[in-house]
Amino acid sequence: MENELRRSEVECKRESEELDFSDEEKNEKSKTSFDCDICGKSFSRKDNLVIHERTHTGEKPYHCEICGKSFSQNNHLTRHKSCVHTGEKPYHCEICDKSFSQNNHLTMHRRVHTGEKPYHCEICDKSFSQNNTLTMHRREKPYHCEICGKSFSRNNNLTKHRHVHTGEKPYHCEICGKSFSRNNHLTRHKSFVHTGEKPYHCEICDKSFLKTIT
Repeated sequence: MENELRRSEVECKRESEELDFSDEEKNEKSKTSFDCDICGKSFSRKDNLVIHERTHTGEKPYHCEICGKSFSQNNHLTRHKSCVHTGEKPYHCEICDKSFSQNNHLTMHRRVHTGEKPYHCEICDKSFSQNNTLTMHRREKPYHCEICGKSFSRNNNLTKHRHVHTGEKPYHCEICGKSFSRNNHLTRHKSFVHTGEKPYHCEICDKSFLKTIT
């Protein structure tokens, strides 16, 4: 009898606890994923969604009381204080014993010793130890026209450009003998003139043309 009463008390307590939650809170508890209303990205935990939403809102609720800088995540504030204001450098190079405030700085530094260059330029195959150095390299235009001074990132583009000054037209149509300064101009000529293709159509009368004029 006593056991039955104890079971009854436990069940009543559980029912009472369930009644204390609103329907909205119950739904939150039963959720297996939490979706961002802005971009649709899903998260397994609501606190991760809250952190993610700050990338859209720009909210930075964690403030450094020393310099006033703000952060979207508390661990970013903690790392900032540790690295910037305490001068702590917990990451040590095992080769030269130089120290760094952040692990990624140590990773970049190690490449000085290893010679590793993991960032490759797809244009010239040159490699770099840091991604920002590759970015700066891509912006370079080392090939200069000696006539007008215009610069190019690729040598073959400079070669094509020079035809503007020299008047050279090295690409010849074997059907009619007409010459062109660029190969793509020859290809277009063959397609439009010799095949009879007229790819540009008037949407009003459906008449077709070889080229479009804007």
